Formats: sequence, C-alpha cells, structure tokens
Amino acid sequence: MFSKILIANRGEIAIRVARACKEMGIPSVAVYSETDRNALHPTKTDEAFFIGEGPAADNYLNVEKIIAVAKECGADAIHPGYGFLAENAPFARACDEAGITFIGPPASAIDAMGSKTKARELMQAAGVPIVPGTTEAVDTYEDALRIANDEIGFPVAVKAASGGGGKGFRVALTEDKLKDAFEGASREGEKFFSDGTVYLERYLPEPRHVEIQILADKHGNCIHLGERDCSIQRRHQKLIEESPAPEWIVDEEMRQRIGKIGIDAAKAVDYVGAGTIEGMLQGDEYFFLEMNTRVQVEHCVTEMTTGIDIVKQGIKAAAGEPLDYKQEDIVLRGHAIECRINAESAARNFAPAPGPIGHYKEPSGPGVRVDSGVQAYGEVSPMYDPMVSKLIVWDADRASATQRMLRALDEYEIEGLETLIPFHKALLSTDDWAKGSICKDLVEDKEWLKSTAPEKVERFEKDDEDEKVTKDYFVEVNGKRFDVKVTGEAFSGAVAAGPAPKGGGTKKRGERKKAAGGGPDLLESPLQGNMWKVLAKQGDEVTEGQLICIIEAMKMENEITAHKAGTISELMIEEGAPINAGAPIAMITAAAAEAPAE
Repeated sequence: MFSKILIANRGEIAIRVARACKEMGIPSVAVYSETDRNALHPTKTDEAFFIGEGPAADNYLNVEKIIAVAKECGADAIHPGYGFLAENAPFARACDEAGITFIGPPASAIDAMGSKTKARELMQAAGVPIVPGTTEAVDTYEDALRIANDEIGFPVAVKAASGGGGKGFRVALTEDKLKDAFEGASREGEKFFSDGTVYLERYLPEPRHVEIQILADKHGNCIHLGERDCSIQRRHQKLIEESPAPEWIVDEEMRQRIGKIGIDAAKAVDYVGAGTIEGMLQGDEYFFLEMNTRVQVEHCVTEMTTGIDIVKQGIKAAAGEPLDYKQEDIVLRGHAIECRINAESAARNFAPAPGPIGHYKEPSGPGVRVDSGVQAYGEVSPMYDPMVSKLIVWDADRASATQRMLRALDEYEIEGLETLIPFHKALLSTDDWAKGSICKDLVEDKEWLKSTAPEKVERFEKDDEDEKVTKDYFVEVNGKRFDVKVTGEAFSGAVAAGPAPKGGGTKKRGERKKAAGGGPDLLESPLQGNMWKVLAKQGDEVTEGQLICIIEAMKMENEITAHKAGTISELMIEEGAPINAGAPIAMITAAAAEAPAE
C-alpha cells in the first residue's frame, strides 16, 4: 500500500479522498492556490502545500508543480479526484516517469476514452452498442451537411471529440441550424479542450441518461455496481442523480444487460480503478455515450445503495491489490438521491452566483450525507465551479427517499448565497418527479424557473470585530502550510488567515457601486465572470430578448439578452475583460415619441 498520497484537487472531492486516506491509515497531502488560501480542504490533510497564484492553469492544472510537490513531500501516489488533471493522459504518464503511481486507469485507457471518436470506434469493435453516427472526425461543415442528409438525418448532434460536461455539444434540429451548431461545437472544443475536432451523432430527443459504475483491478477482475439515473440536467450538466433508476425504467433484466455493456467497455481498454460508462436509454435501446475515466461526482448514491466505498477500492486497485468484491456480492438496497447544491440562480436561468458565506449549517439525521468543501464564513469563488456541496439521502424506496431529501433541504441553512435549494425543493414536489420524468419541460421553462426564486437573498457582510477571540491561522514556510492559533483582537495583518472558526474571520465585503444613470434603461450583469463575446455595438437597435453578449463564468457560457426593446445608447463592456455582478453592460433607450404638430 502507498506510504503517502497527494490529492491533486480542491473542494469536496479533495476532502472526500482525504477522509478515505485517513480511514486507510495513509497520510495525505493537499495542494491549494492563492484563491484557496481560506479554503477548507487544506485543513483536512496531514500536510498542505501552496502551488501558486492565478487561474487553475497556473496551479491545479500545472503538471510540473504537482509532480514537484509530490517529490518534495515524499508522496508515492497522486489521486486526481475529478476535473482538473483527472482525465489527463500526459499527467498520468508524467507520474509514471517520476516513479509516482497515478490513482486511476493507465494513460492508454484515458487516451482511448478521451477522444469520443476513438472511443466510439473501439466500442463498436468490442460489440458495445453506440448511437448511430460517425466514428471519425468530420472536417468541414460541407461534410457535416452531406453526412447529416445522406446518413443520419435530422435532428443531429454535433459533438467535440474531446468534449465533456456539456461543453462542445450542439444540436441542429433542422438543416438551416447545422452551420451554427457545427461552428459552435468546434469553437467550444478548441476553447475548453484545445481540440476543435467534431463528430456527428443521431440526436436522441428525450433519452434517459443512465450510467454504470465500474470497478476493475490489475488482476483482470471487473465488476459493475448497478446504474445511476442522471437524466435531470440543464445545458447537459447534471442536477439530480439517483440510484437505482426508477424500477419501471430499469428492471433487473435491463440492469444486467447494461451492466455487461459497461464491463465489456471497460475490458476493451484494460481499465483499472473506478470509472463510469455513460449511456443513453431510449425505450429498450441502450447506447454507449462515453466513459468517464475517473471517480464521478455522483459516485455517492452508488455507495449508499451498495455499501461499497468506491474511492477506497480505486486506491487499492492502483496499489495492485485485488478488488474486495465479486459480481455476486453486489446487491442494491433501498434508494439514494443526490442533489447538487450549487451557488446558482435557477430563477435567472442557472446563472452562477458566487460569493462569501455567512452562517452555514448542514442537514443531518438518519440516511443523510453531505459532501461539502465549504464552511461558515468561507466563500464560493468565481474562479472555479459553483458547487457548494452534494446532498445525498438514502431510504427504503424512491418515494421515502424523496421525502427525506425534502426534509434535508428544509434543514439546510446557507446565509449570503443564492443556491439551487429552492429549485430542488420545487422540482422534487412535482408530479413529473414522482412519475420519473426527466423533467426537461420544467428545467427549460423560464417562467417556472422564475417561480423557484427565493424571497430574498442578502449578500453576506461582516463587521470587523473589536473583542478578543481565539482564531485559527496558518503560516507558510517554503510553501508548506503550518496551522497556528492566535488569541487577540481580530486583525488583517500580513499573515494569511486560514478557514475561520465559527463566528468570524472574513473580510468585510463592500457594497457594489451602481452605474450612473441606473434605472429601467440600464442592463446590468447578473453575475461575475469574463466577457467572452460581445455581439452588439453602440447605436444598434435591439428587440427584447435579443442576445447582447456572452459571459463565461464558472465553466459555463451565460447568454445576456436585452431586457427591453430600444437603441443601445451606450455600451460599457469590452470583449475579453472581467466583469462583476451588477456592473453595467448597456443603456438601452426607447425611441423618443414624436412631438405633436403645432
């Protein structure tokens, strides 16, 4: 077994891995960026190392820095969690070259499954059913048009070959929409994955997104842990997951059939560790979609229904140990549901809503689990994804689990942030959810989404304290973190404060300034992010709902539209520049009425 594991990630997944290491008696090491100096995850490991300022590319995605820290601290294994470097084959190879074990599949498996076109070709050869479409890249729009008309038909999905998480995925319902879909998918592929290659698939209008959890070791053993239904999504990103799928959707015969598909897919690439085969279920047809060569965000619901610690099994497999289970040992008991508690405003079409947190209290009680990366007086940073936590519940059946989830959502207390809690409570109370619908009509209904808005969300502000208190701080010595306790008046000195204990430790957040001339003519930014694209210019006449710009925030593109018809008399934004929530975007003035004739 490993002597020390470095966790190359942040937030709740870093804490999840650290807990598994603790229970296995393995020392763990965290890394953290400048943004995460006050984060929770560095406090949950035995050691923590600072890895730099700036965006993730300069720290969490910097292979050289991660490897250097692992060597410095003496870690003989690295766990990548999910996201960041988790599905990065060059990183896995760099670990091997440095004599460090990558806790995950071999780089060859990541390569094979990282390219959607290559994966489709491999799966087809292995007898795994794939969605009808191309197994090779489509180079030009003209080629795409010919293939769509002659071989696939409309509607057609255009997908980035290296895409994932909803990025690089566009749909052309009709022929006249194909050019925009082709160019958009290619552009997003280049932007997010440095690969503008795309391919085409038959678009399945309302399939269920059903995935299979796989565990495999280096001794040829491979098992599945049943399915998860992840059909409730927005912009192809998951919101609610459950295990197993509703029994009227996936029966035992279907479970065994798709489980075999998952095992066949994993064996085709000599997989090792924890992984997920994602698929689309349309009626009785099940199609391979992609393989996530890592632990999934939603692995928790499978752990709740099988009793198996997926993270520990992945660590053991990487260390060369055989799986602790055989297929006949796997029994699904009860029902588990996971709600992603994101700092987002469902009422504003899921716009990210990062910011500082005030009072914070997680739900508890029978059958309730919370995997979180925050605490009271922490912050959800716009630098990363908007997840606050994952709320997971278990009960004897789906209806009981739903009621338990509603109870847990009621108990959750988060001051200062707008989150998806009201959305989850509203959706889980609908007949659509009770019937096992994918709830697409609700999630895409902007008027219904507006009805889930909380009554009031006040941004958290904290006054400086004068009384003496004892607080936790940390200091860095040559990049390594040491925790200390200080008793005295609260101060904002040169030492960076660690995660604050209950009752304080957060900088005061000032009020944002309103733009001059604010009023019904002013269009403001609903979120903080980066001005990715400006599609209007000063002097343009626009209609209500017309696209003005696209703001990139927390890995998502957010379309900002005109709130009224009129003329853009002033445009205050610049493409590529950062923008804060509440910052002015444009002044849109209605045409002046003509003066009456004398």
